[in-house]
Amino acid sequence: MPRMIVVDVGSTTTKALLFEQRDKDWSLCQRGEAPTTVEAPEEDVMAGVLRAVSLLERRSGLSLLNLSSEGPVFKVDSFLATSSAGGGLQMVVCGNVARLSAESAERAALGGGAILLDVFSADDGLTLFQRLERLRALRPDMILLSGGVEGASVISFVVEMCDFIRTAKPRAKFGYAHRLPVIYAGASSGAAIVEDLLGEDFVIKVVANLRPSFGMENLIPAREAIHEAFIEHVMSNAPGYGRLQELTALPILPTPTAVAEILIKYAVQRSINILCVDIGGATTDIFSVVDGHFTRSVSANYGMSYSIGNVTAAAGLERLMRWIPDGELIVSAAEMQDRLGNKLLYPVTIPATIADLLVEQAAAREALRLSFEDHLALARIPRKAGLFEPGLLDKEDSLEIGMINLIIGSGGVLSNAPQRLQAAAMLLDAFQPVGATELMVDSIFMLPHLGAFSKVDEDAALEILSNDCLIPLGTSLSPLGWVEPGSVGIEITGRSSQGRDIRGKASGGCIEIIPLATGETAELSISTGNGAHWPWSSKLTVRGGVGGIILDMRGRPLLFDEKHLTEYEAWWLRGETTEKGGEGR
Repeated sequence: MPRMIVVDVGSTTTKALLFEQRDKDWSLCQRGEAPTTVEAPEEDVMAGVLRAVSLLERRSGLSLLNLSSEGPVFKVDSFLATSSAGGGLQMVVCGNVARLSAESAERAALGGGAILLDVFSADDGLTLFQRLERLRALRPDMILLSGGVEGASVISFVVEMCDFIRTAKPRAKFGYAHRLPVIYAGASSGAAIVEDLLGEDFVIKVVANLRPSFGMENLIPAREAIHEAFIEHVMSNAPGYGRLQELTALPILPTPTAVAEILIKYAVQRSINILCVDIGGATTDIFSVVDGHFTRSVSANYGMSYSIGNVTAAAGLERLMRWIPDGELIVSAAEMQDRLGNKLLYPVTIPATIADLLVEQAAAREALRLSFEDHLALARIPRKAGLFEPGLLDKEDSLEIGMINLIIGSGGVLSNAPQRLQAAAMLLDAFQPVGATELMVDSIFMLPHLGAFSKVDEDAALEILSNDCLIPLGTSLSPLGWVEPGSVGIEITGRSSQGRDIRGKASGGCIEIIPLATGETAELSISTGNGAHWPWSSKLTVRGGVGGIILDMRGRPLLFDEKHLTEYEAWWLRGETTEKGGEGR
């Protein structure tokens, strides 16, 4: 029976998944986890990998690992790996103009799977001493240098940045003696200067200009160079990664790059635009695939444990309190502050009471909202690019939530919510989708594993993604505009794929659920009025899930005043589902 093991070596946990093929269909068989061991005292990433695979053996009852004096041998058809250990791929970018070349370099670095440590530009207002002090304090894995459109003179800028980098002499995170990679993706006229000034102390890689012209952006060559440098110069110097790479069938992928792989393939398969969020304890990653154009952002200060204080400070207590429903389960502002403070002091604790859960999920809504604002500031969509044909960015459009057809939630607070509808509510409240938007949650954060899997068998990876990974939460129907409470804003009629009649309506300020089970679809006709607008097709097909069809009539953006919003309904707290069918609420 064909088997494959994929491990994701995370910053704290190494997750191993076992996949099997039965009757030509691949599926997830078992999973195992162990603490990552890239740092002291063991300083050997293979120790954590072997422990995770050993747990797979015990749970599956299969013999998957052979340990000998010559080293470990995995007894499967293929062994793959992704990694974000040691903080993942960490980069510094340098550009000529902050709002042009430096911003393009930032998008290239994030799209290449990197954590961005800092951005320097010729117009950043810093003195040479300030730049030197900041860069020396960092331990980047590589530097991306860009600037100037083709045909422009960049001599003064390139000399300034190269002198700055050469003087700072930044030390790498792993392998103190090795030379740091510098990728140059600026005007071709500056390539010789970079090689002359930095070639002795750094490994130089020259690629095509990120900004061939003021209205054009070309990120792909830089992203490919980042990945190559990650494998050749970063992973090769990390403790134990040399042995791990010898055992894998393909090069080790940065975890965010692996996530991008599967998301892009899924978007292409379904011809949709996707927004995916991974909310962690310290950071929140957001990925978007719009018309085949991939963007990733990392909000390094917004998370659910170590960074929850930053979420509280940025959002404010009043915004957090608005997500606490009225009724018996009241959490006062003082209690909210105390519980958030406890979480900051003891970041690895999990909610022990309903009140703890309410506070955590309120903070999650604001962490997601703030991270999405960061993503919107970074994302640029090619207006004239062909659908799912990534290439040069001609004219830029900003990303808007109305472009998104599917929102995928991942991370502990979403994947481990006691009731799936709670995850749906957090996604709805944080992103405020408009029109028809599918909602899903990644059950066990399998996306990076499937991204690596897709490099071997794309069809099988996509099959597992749909069958074992993504849990449908339902489809949200959210008109534009505001409707007075008590007035009907949206009505739907139609028929499900199981032959049931579908009818439902929602009034201003309310959310209503119309049952539509997972695996069911429905052909709907939509009508709106009393201030609600539906500028899309009035006839559409929607997919079901644990939340069925969610009619959200709270308006966009959400207004939290007595005139526009009735008492916030805790439908998500009660954990109602629609899996059994029925006529709705």
